[in-house]
Amino acid sequence: MRASSSNRSKLDDLRHVLRESNVRWLYAGQLISQIGDGVSKVALLWFVYALTGSALKMTLIGVLQTLPPLLFGPFAGIVVDRVSKRTLMIVLDAARTVLLAAIPVLYACDLLNLAGLYVLVFSVSMFSVAFGPTLSSTLPLMVEAKQLTRINALMQSAMTIGQLLGPALSGLLIATIGAHNALYVNAAAFFLSALCKLPLRLPPAARTRRSRHPAAQVLEDLREGVSFILVRRRLLFLLMIIASVFSLGETSFVALLPLVGDRLLHVGPTTLGWLWSSLGLGVFASTAWLFWTTQQDVCLRLRLIGGAAAVGGVAVLAVPESGSIGLTAGLIAAVGAGSGLITPLISASLQERTDRNLLGRVFGVFNTGTMASAMTGMTLSGWLADAYGPTIALAAIGLVKLVAAGLSLALLPLCRRLAASGSVGVREQPGRS
Repeated sequence: MRASSSNRSKLDDLRHVLRESNVRWLYAGQLISQIGDGVSKVALLWFVYALTGSALKMTLIGVLQTLPPLLFGPFAGIVVDRVSKRTLMIVLDAARTVLLAAIPVLYACDLLNLAGLYVLVFSVSMFSVAFGPTLSSTLPLMVEAKQLTRINALMQSAMTIGQLLGPALSGLLIATIGAHNALYVNAAAFFLSALCKLPLRLPPAARTRRSRHPAAQVLEDLREGVSFILVRRRLLFLLMIIASVFSLGETSFVALLPLVGDRLLHVGPTTLGWLWSSLGLGVFASTAWLFWTTQQDVCLRLRLIGGAAAVGGVAVLAVPESGSIGLTAGLIAAVGAGSGLITPLISASLQERTDRNLLGRVFGVFNTGTMASAMTGMTLSGWLADAYGPTIALAAIGLVKLVAAGLSLALLPLCRRLAASGSVGVREQPGRS
């Protein structure tokens, strides 16, 4: 009876989240854009690798995608906290539509070289800098604090479906119309995503005190966000460190998948697309579990993060010895299952412990740290793969994931002490206005 009552309560909570029209429209936009993004992730990397034959030049695409968040992430958070989040998301999607469509158009006109491609990729990333903090800052405005893990898992499921369908679709498109033309799909997806955000109804941006000098105000806003993390919520800072170490390995593994497919597995773009989709299958399994389960306290989340990183590390280490496409797909799915737990758990921890008018800055700083690790990881893994082969690069990635797992578990005693002292306190106001 108790289990049945608990299940009914969970179903009621799930229905409550899905009844919100804001949630449905935002989810629809994310679902469309993530499928398009899944197409371009494979197509863009394959396009560069086909042009250059270099793993390092291929992984430079990932580096260029992480540079803008690294350089401007905290400042983007200041903008997010000051303007309409609905308007900002629409503008960002529209800009990315135009820039992504420019790549195949210029290539068809024989006006695109590698340097120009890098500039366009960097420009798309420039407009993407603020989107992550904006989305993360928007979710607490839609649901109550107790629903934050679920809504983060729901939004991650859009990414998961994109990883399941996008790469497989990308492989088929690359084989039929070419990698450059496959980018039209992502451009169209961003356009439809912008349309889905038009019906959103969100509270206005919080009014903040403005300095006479704009530069001084920017510095004060940035100082306030950094101080909140380092002084008022120290455990959040530790969670950011763990996420950064995990990102060091995770993004490196994803960026090297085309190389793994070519040099280790000897497969073409279609099979690579299905292997990439298996990553999304693993994420989907862990996302579904998070969406169904009751929200955990922060120390339990830390244990889950440690276990997820350990599973991913072991799976990456086993990929070179898999010996078959089916087993490799299973290992990649295990990597996805581990990574699928981490983002919703950390995001929910940040959202429920951050004042609404600081959410953009907190997530801007968070994204900067993770992107810095991602850029470092992709550069080093590309160099390792070119210099010593993909097996050595994968071994390094697996060890980094195991370090993240050990760090998570080592911080558990500190988490319990901080929780007992109130240093990880949840903000009092409800998530929804």
